[in-house]
Amino acid sequence: MNNPHSLFPDLAVREEHFSPRGDSTQLVEGNSPTLAELTECLFFSPVDGRIWLNDQRMLLLHSSSFGALRREIIERQGLEQTRGLFTRTGYLSGARDARLIRERWPDADAAAIFSAGTRLHTLEGMTKVEPLHFKFDADSGFYEGEFLWHHSCEADEHIAAYGIGQDPVCWTELGYAIGYVSGLFGRLVIFRETECRGMGHETCRVVGKTAEQWGNVEQDLSYLTASAPHAPLRPRQAPAPAPEDDGELPGGPKPIGASAAFNAATLALQRVAPTPATVLFSGESGVGKELFARQLHQHSPRHLAPFVALNCAAIPDNLIEAELFGVERGAYTGATHSRPGRFERAHGGTLFLDEIASLSLPGQGKLLRALQEREIERVGGGQPIKVDVRVVAATNVDLRKAVAAGDFREDLFYRLNVFPITLPPLRERRDDIPLLINAFLRRFCQDYARKPAGLTMRALKAMLRYDFPGNVRELQNLVERGLIASEDGQAIDLVHLFRNEPIPQELYSLDDNGSLAASDQSPAGTQPRPALLETLTRLEQDFSIEGLESRLIEEALQHSAGNLAAAARLLGLSRAQFAYRLKKYQQASACDAVITPHAPAALRVLPKSDG
Repeated sequence: MNNPHSLFPDLAVREEHFSPRGDSTQLVEGNSPTLAELTECLFFSPVDGRIWLNDQRMLLLHSSSFGALRREIIERQGLEQTRGLFTRTGYLSGARDARLIRERWPDADAAAIFSAGTRLHTLEGMTKVEPLHFKFDADSGFYEGEFLWHHSCEADEHIAAYGIGQDPVCWTELGYAIGYVSGLFGRLVIFRETECRGMGHETCRVVGKTAEQWGNVEQDLSYLTASAPHAPLRPRQAPAPAPEDDGELPGGPKPIGASAAFNAATLALQRVAPTPATVLFSGESGVGKELFARQLHQHSPRHLAPFVALNCAAIPDNLIEAELFGVERGAYTGATHSRPGRFERAHGGTLFLDEIASLSLPGQGKLLRALQEREIERVGGGQPIKVDVRVVAATNVDLRKAVAAGDFREDLFYRLNVFPITLPPLRERRDDIPLLINAFLRRFCQDYARKPAGLTMRALKAMLRYDFPGNVRELQNLVERGLIASEDGQAIDLVHLFRNEPIPQELYSLDDNGSLAASDQSPAGTQPRPALLETLTRLEQDFSIEGLESRLIEEALQHSAGNLAAAARLLGLSRAQFAYRLKKYQQASACDAVITPHAPAALRVLPKSDG
C-alpha cells in the first residue's frame, strides 16, 4: 500500500500542543472551540462581495446549482471519476478546516478539537453532523468514530437527479471527514459511508478508522489520488510561497499572493522573464514593484549576474547622469577617482529604475540614448563603454498622461513600454491579505524574538476590510506595529494595529439565531462608555448599592431557575461567593419588621438546590 504521508502532505501535523488521546465521552460543554466561537469565524463583507471563514474565502452557492454541476460532471466523466473529483475537493476543505482549528485553538482539549470538525462541517451547510462516538490514541495509531449525517445536500441533489441507487453518494462530505480527521490525527483516517439516503436509508451513517485498521484501502485511496486520463489539470505553480515558506530569495523576500489579480501579474512576469525584453511595472506606491522586479531577475537567464536598483526620485537632477553612467577622475571638483555608474555595475544583469517618471527631461534624453545605443559614456570621459543590461522600470503615475502633459518623453515611453505589467493595489487582492499577514507576522516574530500570537477575530476582520492606501508596505507596517504594541504571547487586537488610521466599516457575522448582525469593530477603550451612575440615576432616583446588588442576585436566580452555581456564573462569582451574598440579604430581610412590595424575591423565597 502507498505511504499515505507521501500522498497527503497535510498530514504533517504539528503536534507540540496536541494531546495524543481523546474520547467523545470526555467532551465538556463550553470547552473551546464552542459553536459560538466557530460561528464568529464566519463573517460577511457585503460591500465588496466576500464571505470569510476566518482567513479563508468562502462562497454561497445554490444547492441546485451544485447539483447541476455534479450531474454534468457525472455525465461527462462517469460515476467513478466524478466520485474521486468530489472526494478530493472535500478532502482539501476538511484539511483547511483542520489547520484553522489547530492554529486558532492550539491549546484546546483534544476531544473538543475533534468535535469542532463536526460543527464546522454543519456550519458550512453541506450536512448536519451528529457524532455517535469517537475515540483515538495517536501513540498507538488507533482511531474509531461513527457519525450520522442528516439532510445531506449531496444526497438530496443525487436523489433529485437519479433517484435511489445501490451506492453511497455523499462523496464531498466523505472527503471532508477524511481530510479533517487525518489533518488532526497525523495519519490517514479513512471514512466509509455504511448507510446513505441515496441508497434508501433513513439517514446517512459513516464510520472512520485508520488505514491500518481497515486493512484494504486501495479503493479508498484511488478516490483521493487523481489519475490519468481523466485527472483534472494540475494548478499552475505560482512563485508565491506556501503558508509555511519563509518567502526568501537570494535577492530578498519574494511577492506573496494567491488571488486572481496577483496570479495574472505573476503569469505575465513568468512569460516575459526568459526574454531580454524591457519591462515596465506600474502601480500605486507600496504594491511591491521592486519585489516583482527582483522576481523577474531571478527567473531570467541573467539571475547569476547583478541586480542593481536606482530610485530616480531620490537622486538630484545634477547627479542623475553620474549615478547612471559613472564618473571619470577629475570630471568635476571632488571627483578624486573614477567610479562606475549603475549601468556598468549591472553589466550582464538587470538595472531596475524605480519612479522613472521623476527623471528630468534632460535625464530622460540621456537614458534614451543609452537604451538605443547600448553604450554609455562616463561623466568627464570620452570613450564609449558597451553595456549589456536589461532595463526594468517602474512608475506610480500614468506615463501616458505624463506624455500628454509634456512631462515625459514619448520616445522614451515607447522604449520602456515594451512589456507593461500592472500590479494591482491591495484593496483589489484582498484574498492575499491573510497570506501577507502570516508571512509578515512570522518574519517579525523571528526578528524580535517574539512568540507568535496571531490576531483576534475583530482585528482580522478589520484588516480584511481596510483599504490600505499604502498597500503591502502599509500592511507590513501595521503587522510590525501590532506585534510591538502587544504583549508577548498576547493576541494582536485593533488597539494595537490602528492609531490614526480610520477603522474600516462594519462586517457582518452570524448571531445566535443564524441571522446576519453587525460585528463590533471598536477596540476596547477607544469608545467612551455610558456613565453607569448617570444611567442608574435616570432609571431610579433613590437607588442604593445594596439594592442594586440584591436585584442582581434575584435576577440571576430567576434566570437560572434557582440553580446557585449557574446564577453565580452569570455574575462572575464562585458558588461560595454567591451563597454568601444571598445569605447576607436573607438575614437582612429577616430583621426587617416590614418587607416592602419592592423587596427582592431572593430575600423572601429560598432558591432550589443545585444538587
